[in-house]
Amino acid sequence: MKYSLPKASKLLDKAFTYGVATASFQIEGASDSRLPCIWDTFCATAGKVRDGSNGDVACNHYNLWQQDVELISSLGVDAYRLSISWPRVIHKDGSLNQQGVDFYINLLDALNAKQIKTYVTLYHWDLPQHIEDNGGWLNRQTAYLFRDYADKITQALGNRVYAYATFNEPFCSSYLGYEVGIHAPGLAKKAFGRQAAHHLLLAHGLAMPVLQKNSPHSLNGIVLNFTPAYPHTDSEADKTAAQLADDYFNQWYIKPLFDGAYPDSFALLSDEDKPVIHDGDFAIMQAPLDFLGINFYTRTVYQAAPGKPFAEVNMVDAPKTDMGWEIYPQAFTDLLVSLHQKYPLPPVYITENGAAMPDKLVDGIVEDQDRIDYYQQHLLAVHNAVEQGVNVQGYFAWSLMDNFEWAEGYLKRFGIVYVDYANQKRTIKNSGLAYKALIGSR
Repeated sequence: MKYSLPKASKLLDKAFTYGVATASFQIEGASDSRLPCIWDTFCATAGKVRDGSNGDVACNHYNLWQQDVELISSLGVDAYRLSISWPRVIHKDGSLNQQGVDFYINLLDALNAKQIKTYVTLYHWDLPQHIEDNGGWLNRQTAYLFRDYADKITQALGNRVYAYATFNEPFCSSYLGYEVGIHAPGLAKKAFGRQAAHHLLLAHGLAMPVLQKNSPHSLNGIVLNFTPAYPHTDSEADKTAAQLADDYFNQWYIKPLFDGAYPDSFALLSDEDKPVIHDGDFAIMQAPLDFLGINFYTRTVYQAAPGKPFAEVNMVDAPKTDMGWEIYPQAFTDLLVSLHQKYPLPPVYITENGAAMPDKLVDGIVEDQDRIDYYQQHLLAVHNAVEQGVNVQGYFAWSLMDNFEWAEGYLKRFGIVYVDYANQKRTIKNSGLAYKALIGSR
């Protein structure tokens, strides 16, 4: 039971990095030992999280971290991607919370002792609530508060971190959180989504020189997610619809970093929906990157629709994950190749890829063949992109373990490790055993 790749695949080189990934709010719990964040508030709002759950305990990683380091090590991975909880390490007055900092120092030291490279994300959606109360990502000042947080925490962590990402998926924070309201903080206005996106990218640009100064030996970059847009038919109208959707959901977050501009379709926004942009903002956003993290799960199909730029098409008969996301690995190759052709990319890491499946623990075993098939197809898709010249240097499975899946609560399981939330027992799924076998076969 293992994943198979062509014998000469770069993905089988020892130099290729394999890892697993998590995020602070999704696994840590221990909400009483940090400041409240926007996801605490969102979870406490009736009807926002499908099962009415929250992140107060999650996977109790804050208390079980030593056991989890042993678990990570047992998988044979080269690297572990985690995120820092801003509200855990910074007090309201902006000073460091040493108790929170020590948690991460101890965790990083334990990982480094096992020769596991640490890829640290500074922001994986858990904005301190008191900052949201002052406007959150709609307030330009938040970008400068982020720079200050990045400055303090990177100094505190010293030389323990192999790679830093400023942000995870600014699309989700801005569009899902401020434009359509299905993620925290739950605001829903187009102008809010576009302004939040601008301030997130500005914050990234402001923080990058700080990372390079405080942590010159780490790889410093950003993680973006992409959902490639395909036309439903070959009609020009559908092709235009897909192009506009791609601009809005994908290129909006990468083009400013490399080209110093939003896509041309920016002009189609009404004046009240356009973000306030200050002189020099794009120059700040274009801070050089040591790497680009790319997260991929699925594609979306679009068609032309009267009165709006594009309409999503439900691919009814296509295979789907438990999230209802179409399984279409060719889109992964297409995405990587198209970005490589469009932008002067730094080295690329696949920082998230994986699938939620309806797992069942039976006699201590999780036979998740559907997830094994998903990983097999998507590892091959990465291999095919590398064959076409894309400089992919690593791959992180999402996720290490089942966890709090945002607006879905605990209903969806993405882990290669099964978590029994009643007793916090971890069980490596067959997909995780196959991943271990692949890594060990290099």
